[in-house]
Amino acid sequence: MTVTLQAMPADRVEAWIARSYGVYLQERIASGEAPDVAEARAKRSHSENFPHGQPLPTHRIFEVLAEGEVVGLLWIGPQIEGSDTWWVFDIEIHESFRRRGYARAALELGHEQARRLGATAIGLNVFGFNTGARELYEKLGYAVTATQMKRPL
Repeated sequence: MTVTLQAMPADRVEAWIARSYGVYLQERIASGEAPDVAEARAKRSHSENFPHGQPLPTHRIFEVLAEGEVVGLLWIGPQIEGSDTWWVFDIEIHESFRRRGYARAALELGHEQARRLGATAIGLNVFGFNTGARELYEKLGYAVTATQMKRPL
């Protein structure tokens, strides 16, 4: 299995940004946030990370390719501009390609890219309902740094 990363072509970035906003909003709601809170946070994240409708210059949005076929995407960049701590903002493998090791390979390649660009650490957020992703991240050496909990009233 040959997995590679390539910069997402500019003609696909705009559509991806629009789609990813909706997905992120729905994930926040699925994680238990009230819709108005989720929408406010998604809007803030969108405006911070995509000023003028484009990714920040230091961020990298890759298509994940397996044997030359696009199977997903990876978005990484400094957690805060100028920081040597980077962040996995998004990793997505298309549903029909999941459970084949592509996410692991993409993350490992992303780690290499971040290291080459000066990162000394990399973090990510995983929603509590995404148990498969949590297992993968733990296997790759990610450790829990915070836990949020919620109880319905």
